Amino acid sequence: MTVSYKPCVDRMVYRTYKAMRMKKTDEGGIKLADLSSNYFVMVTLGTVVGVAGAFTGLGGGFIMVPLLLFFGFTAQKSVGTSFLAILVISISALVAHNKLANIDYRAGILLGVGGIIGAQVGARLVEYVPTDSFRKIFAFVLVGLAAYLFLKK
Repeated sequence: MTVSYKPCVDRMVYRTYKAMRMKKTDEGGIKLADLSSNYFVMVTLGTVVGVAGAFTGLGGGFIMVPLLLFFGFTAQKSVGTSFLAILVISISALVAHNKLANIDYRAGILLGVGGIIGAQVGARLVEYVPTDSFRKIFAFVLVGLAAYLFLKK
């Protein structure tokens, strides 16, 4: 027996599209209050990021931060909000990958220790970067990673 998720996905995409047709801010994003209070849009975006992050292992921040910037969040608020969402998504992905025996615990813990140090430095550095500059830096990093992955044999 096969199960088709297409009708459900189609409804989610349509509802998300309708919900995203909200008032725009002067900067081109959607008003924070409108977006934050629209639970359906937030859960749908979280679902998309969760699938993409668990599938690629890149971490949802590569997807979520640009989405939040698009919706009018500042760079600092985008990064902080993204980390909270990624924490929840990561726990779920960790459980799933553990069931599949796809985890090297020693490497993960060692990387995590280094990540704790780097996260403290990075969180303080982003406070000094204007949102417009952050967008350009983030785009440059994404394009560089994409080019590397595309050209790598």
